[in-house]
Amino acid sequence: MQPFTRLSSRVIAIAIDNIDTDQIIPARFLKTISKTGLGDNLFSDWRYHADGSPKPGFPLNHPEARDAFILLAGDNFGCGSSREHAPWALVDFGFRAVISTSFADIFCSNALKNGLLPVAVDADTHRQLVSLLEEEPSTVLHIDLADQMLTLPDGRRVEFPIDDFSKMCLLEGVDQLGYLLNAESQIDAYERAHPARVNTALR
Repeated sequence: MQPFTRLSSRVIAIAIDNIDTDQIIPARFLKTISKTGLGDNLFSDWRYHADGSPKPGFPLNHPEARDAFILLAGDNFGCGSSREHAPWALVDFGFRAVISTSFADIFCSNALKNGLLPVAVDADTHRQLVSLLEEEPSTVLHIDLADQMLTLPDGRRVEFPIDDFSKMCLLEGVDQLGYLLNAESQIDAYERAHPARVNTALR
């Protein structure tokens, strides 16, 4: 997983409330267990006509979308089913962060485990961001994970929440398994020092 430290990027706005995981990645694309290629089907029902041709007005079909690593969404982003394919598709498309006023709990957990940073902001900040992007679509935002700060073009800094463990994993570029593997030597040392306790637990 790629470490997340600081990100400066243009933003794609799909500022619609209650975007659920079936809109992010429709159920018919869930047969795969590979993360690769899911970005092509991100927001598929909104993004393509029935014949598979792109809808010109949809934000992800604009050429500049490939240079934007931040998605500005509406409230309650990622609601609905718990499918992990939703953050997989967002990351495979190229997004590293999603800004919203709130996120569904399971989506938020899945996102953090897959290198996608959910940035929760207050309603006033969200309205300002929507207005900025309507006036200037090439607006660039800055995210500093270590400081937990989102910086707007006018210099205003907005703090966002994240739990300490997820923050550490993102900064180091490891998932939960990677975190455990990094502690393999300490685990082995503990098992050697406490053989009776380890053997009893395995029975």
